[in-house]
Amino acid sequence: MFTAKLKFRQSVVVGKEGSLYYQLIQGGVVRQVPTPFRIYPEEWDFHANRIVINPSSDRSSYLESVLRTTYSDIQSLEDITEGLTSARQDISLDSIIAEFNRQRSAISLFVFMEQVIAQYMRLGKFRTGETYSATLSSFGKFRGGVDIALEHIDSDIVAAYEGYLRTSGLSSNTISFYLKHLRAVYNRAVDKGLVADKRPFRHAATSTEKTIKRALSLKTIKRIKALELGNQPMKRFARDMFLFSFYTRGMSFVDMAFLKKKDLSGEILSYRRKKTNQRLIVHWEKCMQDILHSYAAGKSSPFLFSLIRDHSGNHRRQYLNAMCLVNRHLKEIGRELGLVLPLTLYCARHSWASIARDEGIPLSVISEGLGHDSEKTTQIYLASLETEVIDKANRKILKLL
Repeated sequence: MFTAKLKFRQSVVVGKEGSLYYQLIQGGVVRQVPTPFRIYPEEWDFHANRIVINPSSDRSSYLESVLRTTYSDIQSLEDITEGLTSARQDISLDSIIAEFNRQRSAISLFVFMEQVIAQYMRLGKFRTGETYSATLSSFGKFRGGVDIALEHIDSDIVAAYEGYLRTSGLSSNTISFYLKHLRAVYNRAVDKGLVADKRPFRHAATSTEKTIKRALSLKTIKRIKALELGNQPMKRFARDMFLFSFYTRGMSFVDMAFLKKKDLSGEILSYRRKKTNQRLIVHWEKCMQDILHSYAAGKSSPFLFSLIRDHSGNHRRQYLNAMCLVNRHLKEIGRELGLVLPLTLYCARHSWASIARDEGIPLSVISEGLGHDSEKTTQIYLASLETEVIDKANRKILKLL
């Protein structure tokens, strides 16, 4: 009788991730087949021999992906054994493992994308993992849930998928988003030698159109700042988060949510952008302190703002919920002010850059102020700027309010 089970081997180093593997038993013979996945001891139920997923954990998405992939692998091992038995072929463990490895080498798109997603989640690159998850979900709907071998992906499949996206009523940039991420996965498989490059995306519409301008004028920023929202605490909170982002040269909401108290020392705020890991330094101004005074986290919290309240819960989920709430109230404010385009947190970043440009601040200073590390044009002119120059530029803008 053949059995295949998922097993966990702890690391010899305390606190490090251990490895998952498949234990195969056939006629008293035992073999082990490794997997690329690693988990912590607290994520494994040693009594029931299974993965434990805490929904509030930041690693829940990664563990769910691991669970899906390992379950699929065990099903494949059992199907291989059943097939060999039906064909009255050799059903030794060596033959089962050989066929399993052969099938894994001819890996399918869905399985490979799950592995890519799991890797990003494990590395803490949740946003990237989520973009690939969205792409997999979209392509899965196009395929009706039917997987496809990487080697079968050709220009006809890609053209059919693009047509499906267009008939779904999606914008050109959204279509480009899905196609580019699907292409990135395919190219990764090519780099790993899992498939020969047939260049199936050579005719795909992966270029993006210019997005609608989201920058607000200085006059509009002043109107937002002057709003009397004393009896509307949620709108006031949303407005203040918008202004804090503007005051700090367009800081993204994820960076605001995860600011730590230790990041603020005297008159200097120093933090790393979640998106690029680039360290930015901002001179702490009175207008920033006024907002912090209203929404500072409690003494027991390591965070600067009270955007993440449950320290033992899923921090990313709390940040996303807070961002949705803030953007919803900002859109209401925008409608009340008669703005043509939706008012969102991201408008603060565009507005700072636009107003800085209008005030004659050099493009290189603006680029550094925003924390762009891939602005090739501005990097040609100047690779790095003094923090004092950027702070002076920021003060010049703040004094205009």
